[in-house]
Amino acid sequence: MWEYSEKVQEHFFSPRNAGAIAEANATGDVGSLSCGDALRLTLKVDPETEVILEAGFQTFGCGSAIASSSALTEIIKGMTLDEALKVSNQDIADYLDGLPPEKMHCSVMGREALQAAVANYRGEVWKDDHEEGALVCKCFAVDSALIEHTIRANALSTVEDVANYTKAGGGCSACHEEIEEILTRVLAETGKTFAPTGAATKPAPVRRKLTNLQRIRCIESSIEAIRPNLQRDHGDVELVDIDGKNVYVNMTGACVGCQMASTTLEGIQQRIVEDLGEFVRVLPAAAQRH
Repeated sequence: MWEYSEKVQEHFFSPRNAGAIAEANATGDVGSLSCGDALRLTLKVDPETEVILEAGFQTFGCGSAIASSSALTEIIKGMTLDEALKVSNQDIADYLDGLPPEKMHCSVMGREALQAAVANYRGEVWKDDHEEGALVCKCFAVDSALIEHTIRANALSTVEDVANYTKAGGGCSACHEEIEEILTRVLAETGKTFAPTGAATKPAPVRRKLTNLQRIRCIESSIEAIRPNLQRDHGDVELVDIDGKNVYVNMTGACVGCQMASTTLEGIQQRIVEDLGEFVRVLPAAAQRH
């Protein structure tokens, strides 16, 4: 598992400004529940000075997503909209004393939510520059425009960097070649040459198509491999159902009501994705009934 700073843990266990602002006059929505992360940022802005008086967030995601959203709201309160727009995803990470490289995409999502909220306040139509045919990562619905912007804004140089900051390439790996092409083009603008390094840039292994039974057994095996770690802490997890890309589980024992439950589900999801070779979402069984 990843190591989190004390400040990340503090903002996860005791998030600031959680929930929607009752008298909000600006709203920014980014992400998608179907891709694993979603964030709604609401602001109360003084119409005369454009100073952000209050900020609140609602997020569906891991502990780092909650902490990043909490940090963002604390940073921007008291700023004018123009000042807030200068806040970068790195500023959010720095405020939290750093994020694990694999979690930097959470800070990127916060920055985009802020841009969307400011556009909403000003009566503008915010869009993420996605164009038909520009989708690069189908697992996480990440387009080339976001990848290019994130590479430039954070001086990224590897496919692994891109996966950490945008999630693109973190699923089935089929888009790695296209990400490399984007890296080559963007780095060339600064006179640099892209040099593939690391496991993340290697071609994805060719996997034979699994039958439904083999797929179920693979998911079961992944969950069984994780259970001993949970049981040592008096918790457990059981597979309830599989519906397409959704894997429904029940958390039991000490895992019920645990504040780290979302992080545990994320770890289970990552293990299944790696073992299965395709993107799936791991959800609590209760979500299947809604």
